[in-house]
Amino acid sequence: MAATDTAPPDATRPAHRDGNVLRWLAAYTVSLVGDSVYFVALGWSAQKAAGPAEVGLVMASGALPRALLMLGGGVVADRFDPRRVILGSDALRCLLILAVAAGIALTAPALWILVAVALVFGAVDALFVPAVGALPPRITSPDQLARVTGMRSLSMRLGQIAGPPIGGLAMGLGGPAAAFTVAGLLFALSLPLLLTIRIRSLVTPDAERPEPGTARQDLLDGLRYIRRHRLIGPLVAAGAICELGLTGTLNVGMVLLNAERGWGPFGYGWIVSSFSAGAVASAALLAIVGWLPRAGLMMGGTLLVGCAGAATIALMPTLWLAAVLAAVIGLNAGVFGSLDNALIQTAADPAYLGRVTSVVMLTMVGLAPLSYPLVGAAIGVWGAAPVFIGCGTFAGLGAAVALASNAVRHAELPRQRPGVTT
Repeated sequence: MAATDTAPPDATRPAHRDGNVLRWLAAYTVSLVGDSVYFVALGWSAQKAAGPAEVGLVMASGALPRALLMLGGGVVADRFDPRRVILGSDALRCLLILAVAAGIALTAPALWILVAVALVFGAVDALFVPAVGALPPRITSPDQLARVTGMRSLSMRLGQIAGPPIGGLAMGLGGPAAAFTVAGLLFALSLPLLLTIRIRSLVTPDAERPEPGTARQDLLDGLRYIRRHRLIGPLVAAGAICELGLTGTLNVGMVLLNAERGWGPFGYGWIVSSFSAGAVASAALLAIVGWLPRAGLMMGGTLLVGCAGAATIALMPTLWLAAVLAAVIGLNAGVFGSLDNALIQTAADPAYLGRVTSVVMLTMVGLAPLSYPLVGAAIGVWGAAPVFIGCGTFAGLGAAVALASNAVRHAELPRQRPGVTT
């Protein structure tokens, strides 16, 4: 693993007052907004070029290489300086999208071009995502990781909120070429911010440093490391089970639930907005306080509450009760996700950070979407309530895995050092 050591992070400031962290956060936010604009441009371009079925084909094309190559991206992030991987992959995304914008400006978007773009973008994303996940421990101290995780969650929500309207406005004013251009320029804007980030080298003691091997050996070594780690293994397993159980119901299932109840798009909007508000509140809590006591136990408890809420939301008799429960689910899911991520990054050996991150992200972007057609088909046969109860109960197994682990129950985040003021 070759990591570059410039100036170390400022150990006297909390993350939300550290210019180094804030530059990284700004670059990450701009890149996320660019992602959202890109997906809007890709989806609408596919719709104009073909039809609804082809829209799904184009969108799925990007997910396939991202899922297949994600673990390899983790190996790359561990072997090389993650900042260089991020800069290289972000530059590739920028050039790719701007080239597509220029091509579409000259001719109508062909379906095969959009599929090719989605495939290449997904492959580059498989490098970008693990490297981004491996960067926070290199730009801040361990006692600030929970705060950085909260700030990162806020950034993700901002990208989800701001990106689609910007993409829609660009599509309305200038068509697909304008939307792709905006996405490419946002990726370009993130590059100079990333260049100014100071990172530190996370050195593994020679006695514990794994012997370099082939890419396949490094990948298998990373998987064995996760499986054998007393804390990271149960945390990764709990997160994977949670994603498989809840992602389909909270996306596909929620649409079908609102249709079944007659609440329509208005009700769907209220429920999703309430969930997002709860998630934003939890992210803001961690970004502000920076530390929570009994982190492992609280993580398992909030996951259990969130799963119980997801299992029972389809039983709510009125829209406003469902919206309130969605806010509770979002609040607990946000706390769980942030604490899970912070504990993993704090406990992971620096030599394995990229591979650990790639496995975590694979469960989110690769495995979790597999539940979409299953949830849709199950609701078509049995209705929303039984499926929500079943999926929520399955996700609750993740909480059981976490709480059954002694290492998780007693896990704590590093305390803020004396002299660091908030």
